[in-house]
Amino acid sequence: MTKTLSKKNIYDALSTIKHPEIANSNLVELGMIPNVAIQNSHVKVTLALPTLNATIKNDLILMVEQTVEKLNDVLEVEVDTVEMDYEQKDAFKTISREAKRRPRISRRIDNVIAVMSGKGGVGKSSVAVLLASALQRRGFDVGVLDADITGPSIPMMFGAQHPPTPSPDGILPVQSQNGVKIMSINLLLPDTDQPVVWRGPLISRAIEQFWRDILWGDLDFLIVDLPPGTADAALTVMQSLPLDGIVLVTSPQDLAGMVVRKAANMASHLNIRLIGLVENMSHVICPTCGTRIDVFGRSRAHETVRLIGIPLLGRIPLDTKIAALCDNGEIERYIGDEFEGIVDRIMEIMSIKIKE
Repeated sequence: MTKTLSKKNIYDALSTIKHPEIANSNLVELGMIPNVAIQNSHVKVTLALPTLNATIKNDLILMVEQTVEKLNDVLEVEVDTVEMDYEQKDAFKTISREAKRRPRISRRIDNVIAVMSGKGGVGKSSVAVLLASALQRRGFDVGVLDADITGPSIPMMFGAQHPPTPSPDGILPVQSQNGVKIMSINLLLPDTDQPVVWRGPLISRAIEQFWRDILWGDLDFLIVDLPPGTADAALTVMQSLPLDGIVLVTSPQDLAGMVVRKAANMASHLNIRLIGLVENMSHVICPTCGTRIDVFGRSRAHETVRLIGIPLLGRIPLDTKIAALCDNGEIERYIGDEFEGIVDRIMEIMSIKIKE
């Protein structure tokens, strides 16, 4: 060997390797290098991963090998991959979540809430925009990130039509009439009817860029509208964004309840807080006689929340005003007692004080 190396030399070198998916965090501070062993010209580095089938596993191995080899070109470098134990995983998640709260662009986002459903057609996006609008009316600074890349509907509901504005520091989100900041793939398309035919990795990258590269500024709330299901987009949001909680949306049908329970189990598996459940299209009130009609059958909301173990935030009736205002891009004009109660419950559960 032409140079004697110590473990400190190697750890110092490995601390220069930034994690590809966690901005400004290196492998050493993330606890991913639990051990380094040196024997003559052979160096064995233990690389601990949250899961052994991580998509960036081979990239990390290569980066570790190349970094150590640069210290001395006669070194033999071996990288041994192991899966983190429970304590290591908890520490990794804590550090990575804090790192993700410090994006490259200077800003403050206090609460990140995802709105999620198991299946389409239950009014998840409507709940997302109603929540954003209600919070904005209460004096909070609010943004909406449309993570439904292949089925974006947020801009139409807010009446947002012009594209976002580029600046030297990044892209400025579009603002609604009442000041809600919006970012959606539909705002970037030359034709809103143009389909986004992308595979999972491209969809995931777009969502990460919407979080990381958009100039959101200081927000009290960022509402993330997830696409239906538990595929790549939902996984990306849960793993890449520092979520403070998820609001689940379902409808009275038992099928919808069954599928939303899958979404709840996914969130629980990833240790994401479930704020509660909203049952949309719960019933309709006859405008003539005031009779309540269960159009989609009896409510199963109480049964669903009991099985999941979360609070029932409230039920929203079928209201033709919501549909008309969404179609006309005027959803911010809607105020309903039922939904205001849902917002009150969310703020209570999250211990958020009324803004003076």
